[in-house]
Amino acid sequence: MNAPGPAPGPGLGHTPAPGPLRIGNASGFYGDRFDALREMLTGGPLDVVTGDYLAELTMLILGRSRLKDPGKGYATTFLRQLEEGLGLAHERGVRIVANAGGLNPAGLADAVRQLAEKTGVPVTVAHVEGDGLPVPDGFLTANAYLGGSGIAACLRAGAEVVVTGRVTDAALVTGPAAAHFGWGPDDLDALAGAVVAGHVLECGTQATGGNYAFFGEHDARLLRRPGFPLAEIHADGSSVITKHDGTGGVVDVGTVTAQLLYETGGARYAGPDVTARLDTVRLTPDGPDRVRIDGVRGEAPPPTLKAGLTRLGGWRNEVVFVLTGLDVEAKADLVKAQFADALERAGGRGPAEVRWELARTDHADADTEERASALLRLVVRDREADAVGRAVTGAAVELALGSYPGFHVTAPPGKGAPYGVFEAIHVPAAAVEHTAVLPGGRREVQEPPSRTQELAALGEPPLPEPYPASTPTRRVPLGLVAGARSGDKGGDANVGVWVRDDAAWRWLAHELTVERLKELLPETAGLTVVRHVLPGLRALNFTVHGLLGEGVAAQARFDPQAKAVGEWLRSRSLPVPVPLLEGVPLPEVTA
Repeated sequence: MNAPGPAPGPGLGHTPAPGPLRIGNASGFYGDRFDALREMLTGGPLDVVTGDYLAELTMLILGRSRLKDPGKGYATTFLRQLEEGLGLAHERGVRIVANAGGLNPAGLADAVRQLAEKTGVPVTVAHVEGDGLPVPDGFLTANAYLGGSGIAACLRAGAEVVVTGRVTDAALVTGPAAAHFGWGPDDLDALAGAVVAGHVLECGTQATGGNYAFFGEHDARLLRRPGFPLAEIHADGSSVITKHDGTGGVVDVGTVTAQLLYETGGARYAGPDVTARLDTVRLTPDGPDRVRIDGVRGEAPPPTLKAGLTRLGGWRNEVVFVLTGLDVEAKADLVKAQFADALERAGGRGPAEVRWELARTDHADADTEERASALLRLVVRDREADAVGRAVTGAAVELALGSYPGFHVTAPPGKGAPYGVFEAIHVPAAAVEHTAVLPGGRREVQEPPSRTQELAALGEPPLPEPYPASTPTRRVPLGLVAGARSGDKGGDANVGVWVRDDAAWRWLAHELTVERLKELLPETAGLTVVRHVLPGLRALNFTVHGLLGEGVAAQARFDPQAKAVGEWLRSRSLPVPVPLLEGVPLPEVTA
């Protein structure tokens, strides 16, 4: 399947070759495992290797980088990976497609060409631009999420390296697949299948056993260093998710299900190329470390594109007080009152927001000092740096010899740091000039889809018959029978929950209502929660609106990206039918 030398790989700009297109992932975020690119290029056959470097927070980071140096604004790590990876990919005929261009894809493309000249690797480079939008006053960045057509155009023109700015994560797969198989904008089912495969790949090792709810069921040695995933894409859009032979990790229906639920919502998963129907996804085992995805239906995409705006939201500071031994609650009350008094005596305006959180990490009669200690976390925010700086640190430090017994903090108070805010809007697709800058510099503007469909929520599908109400139950943690994965979308949290057999699905579909979720997760009680039902995955996907405040960059919560909300939910106890617990190791009951 792999073409030798620099000529375009089979199907990328030529008559589609028989057999699948093997697309691997080598980065799930800016800062992911550095040697993953080399591992993917040397670990087995591959046609395209992709890298996802952009998250909502990353755009803010790159925006601040560009303020210091207008020539930057891209992921410099990618360039360092290419110092070795460029030659390896060229030797093996593997195309490289990455969104590492960030806010400056043209600048990164030039840097890749300079690297190619320096290393003597004769590769052709192209880039995709047009995602940058006029930046409103008070904002730092504004970028639309583009689809895969620009990437496809670059590959059809013979590019061996394609770098982009803000595209959807799945576009890194839909673009190469469309180029390889000759798909057009009306091949909605095929595109939808590629979107689903792309969503599974985008977060790297989360598809191969990383961050997996049932990790304890697998050999711990396999999970020490999970291999990165790859997809074998077929002409009809179906795929097989797998990994290179001999690499760590696990690929099974559970790991793929978990990633499918990650940061998605309802049955309609909208993007610029197609709206994929997640309620049509079929997952079936296809051998060791192989899961087949098929049956995915596609609908016309919406007429608008999602766009992300970032801005500096203000300044924040944090102090963590350590409370050891007895009288933890009384010690917390004392230091909070003393801190408020010190701020008042300092004069001037205090921080606009002051939040305290007491984490009872302490244990009675503990055998180490750390296990005897609780953590009292103070977070302050304000639009002005001075309001969270010296006044706050001074108020905390001056308590050192006059507060609760055993007073100390986890780190010296600092002067405060800026925090960011991400906002999502939608813009007409026709107003965005999605442009492929081909090898040689010719510019090819991508027309928006001629067929569009306004996004509308589907009604709840029929639920299975309820589990018999007369069945005896036992109060145990939900996680004994259900997996979960959670994440962030702006200020909202997404919590996906799934079970692994039909009997458990009969129970979960009726038991885990919005009301029950709010009971189990009291932090969500005052928020709007929407439940989405995906029977084909035996899964429920919850969107918790506003849980994360102004988003991950604002660091409004202890867990600012909601990464562990799903695990919190799994730890909560509720009555579970006893037959569902057969063969499940039960936790010990402690007094």
